[in-house]
Amino acid sequence: MIDASFDLSGKIAIVTGGNGGIGLGIVRGLAEAGAGVVVAARNEEKSRRVVQEIQEGAGEALAVSVDVGDESSVEALMQSTVEHFGRLDILVNNAGINIRKTPEKLTLPEWSEVLQVNLTGTFLCSQAAYPAMKSAGGGKIINIGSMLSIFGASFSPAYGASKGGVVQLTKSLASAWAADGIQVNAILPGFIDTDLTRQGRRDVPTLHEHVLKRTPAGRWGTLKDCAGTAVFLASPASDFVTGAAIPVDGGFSMQV
Repeated sequence: MIDASFDLSGKIAIVTGGNGGIGLGIVRGLAEAGAGVVVAARNEEKSRRVVQEIQEGAGEALAVSVDVGDESSVEALMQSTVEHFGRLDILVNNAGINIRKTPEKLTLPEWSEVLQVNLTGTFLCSQAAYPAMKSAGGGKIINIGSMLSIFGASFSPAYGASKGGVVQLTKSLASAWAADGIQVNAILPGFIDTDLTRQGRRDVPTLHEHVLKRTPAGRWGTLKDCAGTAVFLASPASDFVTGAAIPVDGGFSMQV
């Protein structure tokens, strides 16, 4: 039995980039809490497999292809969601990309691509979700930032800039839409155990020990760590929380 404060039964959530990694963990967490979930991503086949998984667990799910950096594609996503489920209560802006290059090697098109997906995509999806949430009397927007929202890294200037911008955008949206009953918050994941970070550990043999040494919790994060925070921010339990940016990193970012 789910505590009523965390019960998402009857709520409808969109998770962009929800067919893998942190996004997939959040999709699973929201579905387990009772929400119907729209898996919104570019790879339709991966999204359909996630939908099948959720449906086999007796949950409701829909796959929609989207390019979050394209305004018409985002508008179509919102329309498909409302047409299928009749409402929209929760938006998780998780879709993101990274191009790892030092600043002097990063091209302008690469810079623009990262900001278009990570920052502009978050803005477009939030803006497009606003009318449905306002008409429903409120909603929850959860933006996925990063540890690089807090500090810099030489190899990810565009990513860091975009994720820093996500936190500031979160605060602006939270301030603008609080009167409409819409809470807007951000999650800042640390080193989470995903397919991508496993590949990173293979590529950089010292990465695993470095993370363990700096993380007070002494481990890598799991998909459930991010999912639990997302469920909290999506639920009535967080109705008086808005404009917050919550690190989910085992203490990594507080270390000096």
